Formats: sequence, C-alpha cells, structure tokens
Amino acid sequence: MSTPDRALGGYEPVAGLSANQAQKVRKLPVPSLLRSLLSEHLDPGYAAAAAERDRTGARRRNDWVWQALAALLIAVVFAAAMAQARSTAPGVSATQRGLANSVKAAATTTDDLAQRRDTLAAQVDDLARRQLTDDAEGQKLLDDLDGVSLAAGSTALIGPGLTVTVTEPALGRDLTDVSKQRLPGSQQVILDRDLQLAVNSLWADGAEAISVGGIRVGPHVTIRQAGGAILVDNNPISSPYTIAAIGPPNSMRENFERSTGLQRLRLLETSYGVGVTVSSGDGVSVPAGASRDVVFARQKG
Repeated sequence: MSTPDRALGGYEPVAGLSANQAQKVRKLPVPSLLRSLLSEHLDPGYAAAAAERDRTGARRRNDWVWQALAALLIAVVFAAAMAQARSTAPGVSATQRGLANSVKAAATTTDDLAQRRDTLAAQVDDLARRQLTDDAEGQKLLDDLDGVSLAAGSTALIGPGLTVTVTEPALGRDLTDVSKQRLPGSQQVILDRDLQLAVNSLWADGAEAISVGGIRVGPHVTIRQAGGAILVDNNPISSPYTIAAIGPPNSMRENFERSTGLQRLRLLETSYGVGVTVSSGDGVSVPAGASRDVVFARQKG
C-alpha cells in the first residue's frame, strides 16, 4: 500500500489479486465518497461561491473606480460652467438693463409722437372746417370727408350703444390646474379669437364704431395673441377687456344676445368662471383711430 493511501486510511485496489487479475482491475475516475470526505474539507459549491465572490468584488472595485472618475469629471464640468456663468453674469445683466432702457425710451418716444400726431391732425381738421364752411361746395366736401373719416375710424365719436366687459377669472388655489388653462403654461383664459368673434358679431349686429381696450378698431387694426398678451393694433391690453360699440342700442343688444360671439363668452363664463357683462347707454365713447397712409397697387408696364 502506498504512503498516501495509508495516510487516508485507504487500501490498494489490487491487494490479494494475482498479477493477471490485477491487470484487469480498473480504477474509478471519480474518488470514492470516503476519500472525498477525508481529502476535500470544503464543499465544491462553497468553493465556487468564494471564487465568484472574489471575482465580483474585483469587478465592483473596478466599477467604483469608474463611477468615481465619472463623478469627478461631472463636478469639474459643472465647476467650469459656474465659473463661466459668474464671469459673464455682469455683462448679461448690463445688456438686459440696456435693452430694457432702450425699450422704455422707444415707448416714450412713440407715445410723444402719437400725441403730437393727434394734435396736428386736430389742427388740420379745424383749419379745413374753417376754410370750407363758407360755401355749399365746401360743405359738401366736409360731409364727404366726415363719411370717409367715420369709415376709417379716424374721428372720435360719442353716442348710444353697448359696452361689453370681459374679465379673466380669479386665480384659484391650485395654480397648476391645467383644466383651467386654455393657453399652455398660463392662467390666461380669454384669447384673441374670443374678442375677435365678439367684435365681428357687434359689427354684424349694427355697430357703427367699435373700440377694444380704449383702442379704435378700424380697417387696418388687428387683434392678435402674443404669448400671454393680447395686442390690439400692436398695443397690449389687459383684463378687464372693454368693448365699446356705438349704434342703435336696443336692436344691437337684441341681436348680440343671439350672436355666436356672446354665446362663446357665456360658454367661457360657465366653464372657466369668466366675467361677462353687457350694458347699454347713451354716452358710449370711442376714441379716434390712428391715421395711416393708403397704399394702392399699380400694374407695371
């Protein structure tokens, strides 16, 4: 018996056999259960788990290293971006203040020029009337000019008519309630098309002159939406929106009550809490509109 077999308490497989029989003996390729119990003190499953744990630990250490490098790179990028933003912030703020001051100065200049234009137009009208009222031909010319001015909306008027006031609903507690937003990202409910439909309905119902938000509506005047603002003739107006219409108050109100314009406003009143008020009176006034040059197209050749 060999020394290892003796140490393990084993035996020679060919013990007690003749040489001829010993050659026929075949050893099993797998150790016997007793030899496995005596020689292999760690279960193969535990050995495989330990080896896998060693490999996983090394892989995790590599992952941690890469994650730390990525975090460091992100921190460096953010630090550089913050430093650049801080260095450029004073210049950006100065530019914004300069632009705001330029806009305010331009708006002031525009208002001054508009006021001067209205004053000069009134002086021209007064001079023309003094010169043309002496004879019949001049009076007829003045009557024609008054008719054209009325159609162009360049003359301030006062008379009986209707006043329609539309008010945005009060803001609720939940300012993020998208069900109350007709304009995405804004609490504004009244849009330009609502006022357009109301104005068109008043024209169809017999109005002779209309103003929206104190701005005369004429042939070249538009009502448009610009973000969260409504512009009438490129002038912003805000809630409450007042539509003044001069015309026969009784018939105009009766027709306006059945119009699609008021029906739309009533629907907004029911659905969104918009305030809608229609009143009639004898002292409705509309301002004069801006005078513009009329451009005619001419055929070439």
